[in-house]
Amino acid sequence: MPKSPAVLVVGSNMRDMVVRSAALPRPGETLLGGEFFTGQGGKGANQAVTAARAGGDVTFVGRVGNDSLGRDAVAALKRDGIDCRHVVVDPKRPSGVALILVGGAGENSIAVAPGANAALSAADVKAASRAFQRAAVLLVQLEIPVPTVACAIRLGRRAGARVILNPAPAAPLPAALLRGVDIFTPNESEAAAFVGHAVDSLRSVARAAAALRTLGPPVVIVTLGARGAWVQDGSGGRLLPAIAVKAVDTTGAGDVFSGALAVGLAEGRPLDDAVRFGQAAAAISVTRPGTQSSVPSRAEIDALLRKVARHPGLASRSE
Repeated sequence: MPKSPAVLVVGSNMRDMVVRSAALPRPGETLLGGEFFTGQGGKGANQAVTAARAGGDVTFVGRVGNDSLGRDAVAALKRDGIDCRHVVVDPKRPSGVALILVGGAGENSIAVAPGANAALSAADVKAASRAFQRAAVLLVQLEIPVPTVACAIRLGRRAGARVILNPAPAAPLPAALLRGVDIFTPNESEAAAFVGHAVDSLRSVARAAAALRTLGPPVVIVTLGARGAWVQDGSGGRLLPAIAVKAVDTTGAGDVFSGALAVGLAEGRPLDDAVRFGQAAAAISVTRPGTQSSVPSRAEIDALLRKVARHPGLASRSE
């Protein structure tokens, strides 16, 4: 394995509170039964943990409450070898919480109370300037304030890091922010929110990816769940089929993809190889319950890629 690349993640940290049931309740409906468990989460922390387990040298910039949830979150990150010296403890706001419902087919519905994450500031980001200087890749999401994301992207560009923006949850973004992004990684619903039309077929995915690329990012990767990922860059667009697995819980799969993608790119892999690395990590994660508890190790990712190389039929077919 190559020398551990430096990956900087600026983003959110949450405590996940999860209920599994046979189906997702409709509005106004109460469903009895199901399993309850808690775990560490937050898009930023999920991506940082994935990058660390995938072989990256990871620094995390975030904000937690001065409470047991915050202390537990930082301790969990440190157990994965993540540098947490730039995690700010907020004296007033509680740590963030995500309430997650998981249905029988592995689909999910999530509501987030951001807490201290909503106060992560540009000043917090600037205080981590040394981490930007050593980062090969900067990875950011949208569970923190957009001005903070914009500040991180500017610092990442100045430092020469490759900037990945996972635009989740989707939110209006300034044009200048998008022009500072190297790789833009929405899922189908997020891509639809940015382009203003449905993204529900490969033809519409291709249209959306091409339109998003005109906004500034030279590379757009639209993640398509079990169908794979659509990659759009200067050479055109193409579908990289997913690795076929039986999904148990898809919560956090996009975060796992993004974190592993960041490591693949930081190691200098060609784009499609880095995407495949991310897909392998995500494929393993959906076969397990939970979010960070489902994140695979580097050895597991490499083993699955070797298996796919021996048995190409494990890649799912496009629609």
